[in-house]
Amino acid sequence: MAIKFLSRWLSGAFFGVMLLGILPAQANDNFLAQVYKPGTLHKMAMDQTLIRLAPGANPQVLRLAARALSCADPDADRLAVIDFSLPSTEPRLWVFDLQRRKLLFKELVSHGQGSGNAMAETFSNVPDSHQSSIGLFRTLNSYQGSNGYSLRLEGLEPGVNDLAYRRAIVIHGADYVSEAFIEQTGRLGRSHGCPAVRQEIAAPLIDSIKEDQYLFTYYPDPQWLASSDFFHCERDEGQLALK
Repeated sequence: MAIKFLSRWLSGAFFGVMLLGILPAQANDNFLAQVYKPGTLHKMAMDQTLIRLAPGANPQVLRLAARALSCADPDADRLAVIDFSLPSTEPRLWVFDLQRRKLLFKELVSHGQGSGNAMAETFSNVPDSHQSSIGLFRTLNSYQGSNGYSLRLEGLEPGVNDLAYRRAIVIHGADYVSEAFIEQTGRLGRSHGCPAVRQEIAAPLIDSIKEDQYLFTYYPDPQWLASSDFFHCERDEGQLALK
């Protein structure tokens, strides 16, 4: 009985890992070594958890978010994911409690004026571009600023989003993020590059992910997908963000 259970478990684990694309095609030869490689099962579990908690989200985006976070900080408590391939008229921000395995928020979120109209199409790391940035961010402290209660972000990807702090790219509430604004204009209002959210939920959302948690923002940019260290981390310990 124990042998049958172990066989079924290993087969299931291998199938899940292959779905994630973590193992190379020739992995059959060193299957056990790969299955027990530190972090592999954690990546698989996180991937499946995100997809289960947010069934309406693009599963491929959630897989990439899980992989990036597993590479950066596999012990993180909270993760926010923004899918900028969706129009601003749709909820495209999800906040996950990874320890309790709960979806905390599913929300509208704005993009920058320079990134597009209803759809975000261009992204930048350049100050004064008024464009949103993609990639993995670490959350810093909350504060009261010109946009009210806000959350500072640290971009973790050189050349992609690492000027976010200097650009004052923060999460904050805005009156142009609402269903009423969409009804009037056909889209959300746009920021100077900040991921702005509804004013009513800004404070609890910010409090849920402030101070050393993570935000993953996605757009199908081929260069970023091919080059980001957080998608191609082969280190046993991962945790590139802690370097």
